[in-house]
Amino acid sequence: MNARARQPVHSAQHAPSYYAASANRHLSFPALAGEQRADVCVVGGGFSGLNTAIELAQKGFSVVLLEAHKIGWGASGRNGGQLIRGVGHDVERFEPTIGKQGVRELKLMGLEAVEIVRRRVEQFQIDCDLKWGYCDLANKPSHLDGFAEDMAELKDLGYAHEMRLLQPEQMHEVVGSQRYVGGLIDMGSGHLHPLNLALGEAAAAQALGVQLYEDSAVTRIDYGNEVKVHTAHGLVRAAHLVLGCNAYLNGLNSNLGGKVLPAGSYVIATEPLSAAQARDLIPRDMALCDQRVALDYYRLSADRRLLFGGACHYSGRDPADIAGYMRPKMLAVFPQLQDVKIDYQWGGMIGIGANRLPQIGRLKDQPNVYYAQAYSGHGVNATHLAGKLLGEAIAGRASSDFDLFARVPHMTFPGGQHLRSPLLALGMLWHRLKELV
Repeated sequence: MNARARQPVHSAQHAPSYYAASANRHLSFPALAGEQRADVCVVGGGFSGLNTAIELAQKGFSVVLLEAHKIGWGASGRNGGQLIRGVGHDVERFEPTIGKQGVRELKLMGLEAVEIVRRRVEQFQIDCDLKWGYCDLANKPSHLDGFAEDMAELKDLGYAHEMRLLQPEQMHEVVGSQRYVGGLIDMGSGHLHPLNLALGEAAAAQALGVQLYEDSAVTRIDYGNEVKVHTAHGLVRAAHLVLGCNAYLNGLNSNLGGKVLPAGSYVIATEPLSAAQARDLIPRDMALCDQRVALDYYRLSADRRLLFGGACHYSGRDPADIAGYMRPKMLAVFPQLQDVKIDYQWGGMIGIGANRLPQIGRLKDQPNVYYAQAYSGHGVNATHLAGKLLGEAIAGRASSDFDLFARVPHMTFPGGQHLRSPLLALGMLWHRLKELV
């Protein structure tokens, strides 16, 4: 049995983002040529693939990693850089399938995922501007009520980090905007430079013996007891395969591809701000995110730029002018930035699943093929958790946590490739209308 992929559009460079312009190391890996053998072939050079490769190499497996473009080229190197507790959205709804204890375990894994990133940065001394401190922003009073419930639940889960509810009159402590009616500070979440994290993890993987190849798009997979992974100029034979492509699966596996929807998300970065301007916007240099369906998220970079992200497009077409599209959203939060220039604008695809829970598991009909995808906005931490779980499973030590994810069913988006995006867009419009009630 084999699968062919649509040829992706190749790009030898990263998206023209602030992250690419401020990368602190410039790695280059060859394209695959000829035949390689390995215990495991990993497809995808983002956080999922890199962390699975690291976990496996540390367990003594030989690993070949194939990336169609550059390491960190996709969402891993373009996202908002927010490292926030949690995996999935509204995980209580899975209780009929996995029980109350299963829901509790998912919540605990959402906390563990952030700690995995913390440990990874510390272990390999990765310079990625990691800074702790995050605040959920309430757009209406009911959000603040929900924050109080979240705080009580986190305490019950044994969350060890400082948390504090903010009332309307206290919001000036964290944000220079009149838009919000309260907040929840969480000192166990934070923000970082995602591309520098990915590049640091690639260097760590290479030091552990992982063979990394860039500009090596997979063109065909022959499944079987020995998996054969073909590229334009090479072949990898492996006992196990990991598909960590997320929104950039590009038709490589139709079963997995039908369960993840690529959606566009966008970020702008201002020119460097003065120290006074930066303090006025975000006094405690935290990451911040509101609670709307079409959410805003933002933070300061290490050189005091405001990085402002949000929106979510399901059409597959980016706005012609990302800065023109995002700047009004930024000014609605921070009108004091009216005269500030935008230096960078970029977008990229995130992977969304119908139930908003990451999809981590193995193919039922191909038990030596594993996958991780559909992080739905929690990718920085959930990818690292996925790497840990996949590494354990391939090593024959699959945990109850891996099995828990496998027990949750994931719907294939209806309508096929051409209709599923409009259908999801209609669904998201319904949720936005409910916000107005």
